[in-house]
Amino acid sequence: MPDRGRLAACVWPYVQVARPDHWFKNVFMLPGSLLVLNATAGFGDPALAWRIPLALAAACLVASSYYVLNDILDAPSDARHPVKRSRPIPSGKARLPIAYVEWVVLAAAGFGMAALIGGRFLLTIVALWLMSLVYNVRPIRAKDRTYLDVLVEAVNNPLRLAMGWYATGTTLAVPVSITLAFWMLGGFFMAVKRFAEYRHLDDRERAAAYRASFRGYTEERLLVLAIFCAVAFGLFLGIFLIRYRIELLLIVPFVAGLIAWYIHLGFRSDSPTRDPEQLYREPYFMAFIVLCVLVGLLALNVDLPWLRELFRPTAILDAGAG
Repeated sequence: MPDRGRLAACVWPYVQVARPDHWFKNVFMLPGSLLVLNATAGFGDPALAWRIPLALAAACLVASSYYVLNDILDAPSDARHPVKRSRPIPSGKARLPIAYVEWVVLAAAGFGMAALIGGRFLLTIVALWLMSLVYNVRPIRAKDRTYLDVLVEAVNNPLRLAMGWYATGTTLAVPVSITLAFWMLGGFFMAVKRFAEYRHLDDRERAAAYRASFRGYTEERLLVLAIFCAVAFGLFLGIFLIRYRIELLLIVPFVAGLIAWYIHLGFRSDSPTRDPEQLYREPYFMAFIVLCVLVGLLALNVDLPWLRELFRPTAILDAGAG
């Protein structure tokens, strides 16, 4: 038993670095799968029983590879953060050489699984992994660049959507409108996260020492960025809904409420938006998310002719005609 305890103590820091508690972000794959399967009536495909779980597993492994690299390269700045300095690498609980091996092994395992699903899925998940290099590795290291840190990290959102889309086996391309909508939604979440972090650190120099991109931020700029992303998300989402499934307009007030609620959470001194994996501790917010999902599923599966008629395009008459 003592040997097992020592082994667990040695292994646990490397499990923490992989951040399995962040795997929930792969939930953004599910809308992609649902949209394809609903449009093609493909829910009866027996291959889905292995394709979807394997796709989720591959996504989790590649995302963990991403997080390992993030923690390796952020260790110097995390050491100056009041909370993140206790992470395994800056605290010395995890050794860098082993962490680098973990980064490569997790990526290779994820790519291997992805290859079993199909070429389009593999290319998308490789793109997700490559974005971690753009975000973390110099000379680009978008993470240190004001505004780019939000917009580049947000690209992971539409990539996850595309992963869910291609996990079904479809060869249809993901619509541009929903791709841009998910990008802007990711940008909104990231901007609110940065806003909450900036307020928590409560000192511009201290914030800049922790994250270089904060040198160009203020609370006002971050809030404006969040609003920009939220508005762009709404516009692109509206284009998609009108073009592909007008019944989904029913979710609009619910999504607007979710956006407003998330901004409200960003203003709290103990804001869970700084660590979105902690949002499960907000029971009312989580219940509202479930409500939004149920309304979305209803809108996907129930035809509403009156709604189509209500939003039917009307001709603009030429004043000089007739």
